[in-house]
Amino acid sequence: MRTDMPQGPGSSAAGGVIHDLGYQRYDGPRLGRSQIVRALAWHSFRAAFGLGRGAKAKIVPVIAVLAMCLPAIVNAFVMSRGNPRAVDYDTYVPALRDIIMTIFVAVQAPELVSRDLRSRVLPLYFSRPIKPGDYPLAKYLGFTAACLVMLEVPLLLLWGGAVANVHGGAAVWAETRALIPGLLVGLMWAVSLAAISLFLASLTGRRAFATGTVAITLLLTYTLAEILLQVESQGVVHGGPAGGLVINGPPPSLAEKVSGLFSPFTLFNGVRMWLGGTNPADSVLKPGAFGAVYALVLLVIVGLCLAGLAARYRKARLS
Repeated sequence: MRTDMPQGPGSSAAGGVIHDLGYQRYDGPRLGRSQIVRALAWHSFRAAFGLGRGAKAKIVPVIAVLAMCLPAIVNAFVMSRGNPRAVDYDTYVPALRDIIMTIFVAVQAPELVSRDLRSRVLPLYFSRPIKPGDYPLAKYLGFTAACLVMLEVPLLLLWGGAVANVHGGAAVWAETRALIPGLLVGLMWAVSLAAISLFLASLTGRRAFATGTVAITLLLTYTLAEILLQVESQGVVHGGPAGGLVINGPPPSLAEKVSGLFSPFTLFNGVRMWLGGTNPADSVLKPGAFGAVYALVLLVIVGLCLAGLAARYRKARLS
């Protein structure tokens, strides 16, 4: 547009000329709130794996996926030699899963939230027809889906390798029945780790600081819980018949059970054992009825993290 002021004699008012530059109006369908949330969630899922970006952004996700799937591949080879399944569905490989998921959420959660907070583009997003809670919800859904891929795909590979090496419908059904609790445990991990890591990462707009915050929090709380569990443990665990576990000494004390409440990872295992898991992954062997407290604490932590994430974005959209 160019405005020309009339210069002739007798001009008493400003005049203007509008030049048509050829822009066309958009007359197509306008997507609403649900479609915007879906698009943001899909974008967040892709960002968690570096899709649509350069090779550098894909290094950590690709290595993490391969590392998580390696035990399932090895197990398929072991079973092909006539050996029984060496990896459990509900625990998978506990140490590997803890380390890989810590690295994954610590590196990728800041990718979803820190960049937006640092660049201060949130007012542009909220100028669209979405509510303040829709944006963090989309981020959470997308990252939860990414964590599910990390946790569930290795279990499905483990199941596929096992089914390919067993014979008979009963054996296949036994593997499938064992897989279902493992998938539910993976779902618990995904919804919890996504909420915790996104909230911690949203506390700062600097990606390096956000990565350190997530990693240090998860590692320190896990170390603290393990130390307390070892100190409070009164039983001696040793191998029993048929590879089972035997606990000598008195039953776990209340202090020992409470010690597992300080880390998400020990909370996961406490809830898993309370719901019927039979393979101890750490010092939380038999929480018994106290497992309900583990589940309640985990729900409270996830709820507080989601509320904190929503509050963080509610504040950031005004800046």
